[in-house]
Amino acid sequence: MRDEDRQTIRQLPLFSKMEEHHFKQLMRAAYAQRIPQHVDLIREGEPADFLYLVMEGRVELFSASHGRETSMAIVSPVSTFILAATIKDAPFLMSARTATASTLLLIPSQNVRAVFENDPEFARAIVAELATCYRSVVKSMKNLKLRTAVERVGNYLLRLHDKAGQARVVTLPYGKKSLASILGMTPENLSRAFGSLQAHGIIMDGSRVEIDDREALARFCKPNPLIDDPQS
Repeated sequence: MRDEDRQTIRQLPLFSKMEEHHFKQLMRAAYAQRIPQHVDLIREGEPADFLYLVMEGRVELFSASHGRETSMAIVSPVSTFILAATIKDAPFLMSARTATASTLLLIPSQNVRAVFENDPEFARAIVAELATCYRSVVKSMKNLKLRTAVERVGNYLLRLHDKAGQARVVTLPYGKKSLASILGMTPENLSRAFGSLQAHGIIMDGSRVEIDDREALARFCKPNPLIDDPQS
């Protein structure tokens, strides 16, 4: 592992306050892998042998049942996934595959659990991370249950606009099929939603979206900080 990668990991909230010797213990057990695009990493129902950190690229979390499949989330650098399964020593509830060529760090779950038992600061950081994940799930459920498809897409664009520093033009970070699945709709409904929103302040050009009138878009979509603010 490169020194700069180790320093980046050390600065993450999950690892920043833990004892140095415990951090070194985890890093000694970990190893990095460069993995091509569209490679399956884990399958739901399998045991959680590793905690995964996305260092470069993107990973898609998804689930399938009875011939149907849905995207659950896209994980970007630098962040972990499958933390709850690691701590509970439970089977994966989701599958994962690389959405792009990616560099991942794999830390054996048994090592994570051992340090969790012996490092109070690491344990507190894990609780905080899992609490954040839980609140994110609640927000996602509210987004799905309380909004129409068009409102979900519009509020997604507003969040993307904020993340881009309210640049006039934003680019969809991944394909429309994945975006539709994450937002709980079909690709056809997503296309119709984009079409409807062009009367409320946006201009579409493929994956590029020009926010021509943010106030009009916000009036129509009615953003809610208890759903849309990542800090809430």
